[in-house]
Amino acid sequence: MIIEKHKGKDGVMVYIVDKNMTDTEADKLKGTELKRSMIKFIIKEDADVYNKDNLLLLRFRKNAIGKKNTDMFYDNVKEFAQNITTNRGIASGSEKKKGNKEKVKIMANILGYMDGFSPSQKIAMKQKDLMTKLNVRESRFNIAFPDKWEKAQPLIRDIDRLYKKYCPGHYRKQRAKADETFYRIKDTAFTTITVNINFKTHVHQDKGDDTDGFGNLVVIEGEGSYTGSETCFPQYGIGVDVRTGDVAFMNVHEWHANLPLKLKTKDSKRMAIVSYLRTKIWEKTKGLTKKRVRDHDDKVRKLSGSDPRPKTPRRTVKQKGKSKKTKKQQNKRRKNKTKRSWLI
Repeated sequence: MIIEKHKGKDGVMVYIVDKNMTDTEADKLKGTELKRSMIKFIIKEDADVYNKDNLLLLRFRKNAIGKKNTDMFYDNVKEFAQNITTNRGIASGSEKKKGNKEKVKIMANILGYMDGFSPSQKIAMKQKDLMTKLNVRESRFNIAFPDKWEKAQPLIRDIDRLYKKYCPGHYRKQRAKADETFYRIKDTAFTTITVNINFKTHVHQDKGDDTDGFGNLVVIEGEGSYTGSETCFPQYGIGVDVRTGDVAFMNVHEWHANLPLKLKTKDSKRMAIVSYLRTKIWEKTKGLTKKRVRDHDDKVRKLSGSDPRPKTPRRTVKQKGKSKKTKKQQNKRRKNKTKRSWLI
């Protein structure tokens, strides 16, 4: 619930909120569907939201991201993002009750890097004698669609730039960790991107991402249109309506979920993009050499018969140019040496 609001120095509305239920009551919401009656206020304009202890809960900026990179990301990722998975546990409502074995089918996929292998991958690794102690890998999207992955990254760098601008403290700590591993998305503080299509999350707290960082949420309204699916914090009774071009930085370690999503046509699509750093990826790979990383990735790629990771062409060209120049210099030195010897 909102206990205070005022305009900040930059003219942005600042909200101070307090919990409208105890932590014990909030814990009982785990895995349940979010009810609209729990949310008293939806933010639709630029805003900063703090709890009563002056800790940032949410920072929201409208129209902060340009159309070009947004469209390029959507066009290159939408097909892959519609693959079906059952691997989202509490967020999908699959683990609502203890012992519930039901698996909810959703469209939620990973770009960037992941920690852990699937059971089928582990079996294949054993059969092909490709076992590895490094429990980290490239996502299937990176390997199967390198050109599309390259075209998706400008939007990710836009998000990174805004993260640095609007949450510098959280960004600085997260970027310091990202810079310690080659398993980071180039020039960003992120290791991993989760892309959801029409996925109405149940009440959950994000697990496995950097506790010093924030979740970065961007939404792309694809074909058709929809209503609802606002991202909310039920314990505080507040939510935010993120649309195309907007960005929200949020404390994903608080209970959060989406309100019901209503598609106006069967083809309507809401793509939610969450950028973050996986703690285990950082812990397992910080300090590894580039050669160690490449050798590991090439081993994992053999599971699917994929080509090894390509080396950077630009670096190869520089090396060739340098060696040619060095050879010319060496020949010139030899000639000069010969002349001096003859003169002596």
